[in-house]
Amino acid sequence: MVAHRFIPGAFAAGAAATFTSEDEEKEDSHPWIRVDDTVQALQTLGAWYRQRLTMPVVGITGSVGKTTTREMITAALSAGKRVYSTHGNSNGQLGVPLTLSEADLSAEVTVLEMGMSEPGEMPRIAAIARPQIGVVTNIGVSHIENLGSRENICREKMHIADFFGPENTMILNGDDDLLPAWRDNGRFRTVFFGQGPENDYRAENIHQEGGRTCFTVRAGKRSLTLSLGVPGLHNVMNALAALATADLCGVDLTAAAKKLEEFHGFSRRLQVFEEGGYTYIDDTYNASPDSMRAALQVLAETPTAGRRIAVLADMLELGPDAPEYHRQIGVGAAQLPVDTVFLIGELAKNIGRGLEEFGRSAVYCEDNREAAEQIRAMCRPGDVILLKGSNGMHLGEVLEALRNGKAEQS
Repeated sequence: MVAHRFIPGAFAAGAAATFTSEDEEKEDSHPWIRVDDTVQALQTLGAWYRQRLTMPVVGITGSVGKTTTREMITAALSAGKRVYSTHGNSNGQLGVPLTLSEADLSAEVTVLEMGMSEPGEMPRIAAIARPQIGVVTNIGVSHIENLGSRENICREKMHIADFFGPENTMILNGDDDLLPAWRDNGRFRTVFFGQGPENDYRAENIHQEGGRTCFTVRAGKRSLTLSLGVPGLHNVMNALAALATADLCGVDLTAAAKKLEEFHGFSRRLQVFEEGGYTYIDDTYNASPDSMRAALQVLAETPTAGRRIAVLADMLELGPDAPEYHRQIGVGAAQLPVDTVFLIGELAKNIGRGLEEFGRSAVYCEDNREAAEQIRAMCRPGDVILLKGSNGMHLGEVLEALRNGKAEQS
């Protein structure tokens, strides 16, 4: 295997031992452990470490917002607990066992992000992580190319509860059209969050105030106000999931809310900042139809003395219906106060189709370099510029070019 070439470097960096499926014997001062399958061996090790954890484990999955929700849950829980959580993007068949093997045994709760992209993946991850509390942010179309339908994605995601019983709780997005079907499932308890009145944790009176997202949280007879430093309705939903988790783990809701008010998001995930007279909304980390709609809504709601400019690139891994998903984005964008739309990529041309249905047009760019040149040529101080596309489209290149170049006033 190609990865075996990196073993010496791992030892040089401080690794204590290694699995190998290639070597029968080795002359080395470090332990080489012969296994048939290194991935399976890592997962077995992670499952063994999981058995050592006596604190509750919270598992988070969903099509969009897993990482932000994970960090919000970690922040909310930190108001009353010592928390260990997933670092970076270690959320799959390799990342989860690695995260567990590094777990802080002195923590009072562990928070694991659990991602999947193909059938059969979540059951394997759930068997390793065995969470006692599960959180599902939503069911979208990310990885639909591999799973075929949203219904299949939902079934795969819900394997997070494979080892649940009556003592376990799933925290689910009650505004999602597929997840409420699990309300009376007979196996485990469910708690729902969202805006609808049937949700156990719901947001009301959502509005912008001083650049922050403000709303009222209702949880039974309890009520509190929350002011988030991150934009978008989707982050209101993420915050509700975090509060529900904290509440179930015995953390005071008001204290948890104060921790959430200190949360400022992540680089390249709807990061809003001002520079050189321009406001940038950097959402270049990745893209799906749900997250692109959310980003466009944030752009539409961002106060500006100038124009609102959207720079949109292909959304990848959407399967045969990808052109239609892109067209729908264009239809939605046409009904928002967005002044100019720049498009990059073959699939993104279908966003233009949706815009044209409502008499709107777009600026088509062959590549990131051309996009940066055209945007620089037309933008002026006071404009708000959103950049959104799948990670494989490398839209960060456009952002860097805009930040390092000098925009010409049009």
